[in-house]
Amino acid sequence: MLFLDKWERKFGWLSFPGLLKYYALFHVLVYLLQIVNPGIGVILEFDRAKIMNGEVWRVVTFLVADSGFRGLGAFGALFLFFMVMIAFLMNDSLEGAWGVFRTSLFHYTAFAGLLIANFLYPVAMPGSGFFVYTSAFFAFATLFPRHEFLMFLIIPVQVRWLAMLGAVFLLSAAISNPFYIGFLLLAFGNYLLWAGIPALRGQARVMKSVARKRKFDRYKLDEDESFHHCKTCGRTEVSDPELEFRMAADGEEYCTDHLEV
Repeated sequence: MLFLDKWERKFGWLSFPGLLKYYALFHVLVYLLQIVNPGIGVILEFDRAKIMNGEVWRVVTFLVADSGFRGLGAFGALFLFFMVMIAFLMNDSLEGAWGVFRTSLFHYTAFAGLLIANFLYPVAMPGSGFFVYTSAFFAFATLFPRHEFLMFLIIPVQVRWLAMLGAVFLLSAAISNPFYIGFLLLAFGNYLLWAGIPALRGQARVMKSVARKRKFDRYKLDEDESFHHCKTCGRTEVSDPELEFRMAADGEEYCTDHLEV
């Protein structure tokens, strides 16, 4: 994208190396704070009325307001650990593929989309900050579809299948409650812009290229088709341009070497 190259030259200072890593670590911090003070989430979560009354920190803190694992005990802590490890992997992979600037814009777009969605919808969606991980996961699966995760530390599963399963759950939720389709579009707008639509365009280019190659191969085959064919030896004017062919009394065509047959 040429316009992104221009933006990077002008706004390169917006680059935030390891942004998703820090985001995950903030979720860990909130998880630990909720153990000490279970009410901390209420102070951080999105509340339009309170934001309008001056509690402006909520426009940022809602992204990490609910760790989502406080009530799950040891299992929640273990799940959070793996989530952080995967977030680190996704961050490094996306930055390696796109560069720090574009990856930062990808996450900024996710933050902005979630903020707009929560402001537009009458009821804020609790834990919507986790969509940041989900959109990053979909982007990671689009760019590295054959990367394998060990499910239950035993079963190797390619990330593309996990992403497809996650997409099915999201589609099911959207179908069951169409009111939130707009919310999901805003939440995953960054994926559509940075990975989804470019991937579809790339696939379309590949399909066009394959179609052109098939058309060329068919044309080449037509050019290579022979007009003359010796019934005895099978040679043609294509395989042996110097060879001459004649029709025999039996109505078949033969080269001059086998014309008397």
